[in-house]
Amino acid sequence: MGVNKETITISSKIEMIDEAVTRAVEYAKALGFAEDAIFGIDMAVREAVANAVKHGNKLDESKNVEMTLGNGPEGMEITVRDHGRGFHVEDVPDPTNPENLMKENGRGILFMQNFVNTVEWHNHPEGGMLVRMVKLL
Repeated sequence: MGVNKETITISSKIEMIDEAVTRAVEYAKALGFAEDAIFGIDMAVREAVANAVKHGNKLDESKNVEMTLGNGPEGMEITVRDHGRGFHVEDVPDPTNPENLMKENGRGILFMQNFVNTVEWHNHPEGGMLVRMVKLL
């Protein structure tokens, strides 16, 4: 299990999302995750990085997205940080509420919670949002 921490920095371009996802999947494979878990990690990382690029940094290529991959006692830990204005998770409308079922926004949070064991959002002390996800091995 001697996989070291890895940090990936990408610019805020849609085409860079795949690069971050590929690195996360390779990391998960090195830790020995099964295919279904790797699929979940792929989906959760894709959503988190896409949110950071589109909503956090608003596609501003002068702002980076940093993703850190770590091997903790619980399993794989993934953090994704943007340099946007931040948001409060409780302000995002609940996508399971019948009046929001047809809305396109707000599903990402639910989506990520379905694919990994832990999802937390933190306002970074230096600005932007930090999403922390853990997938149990």
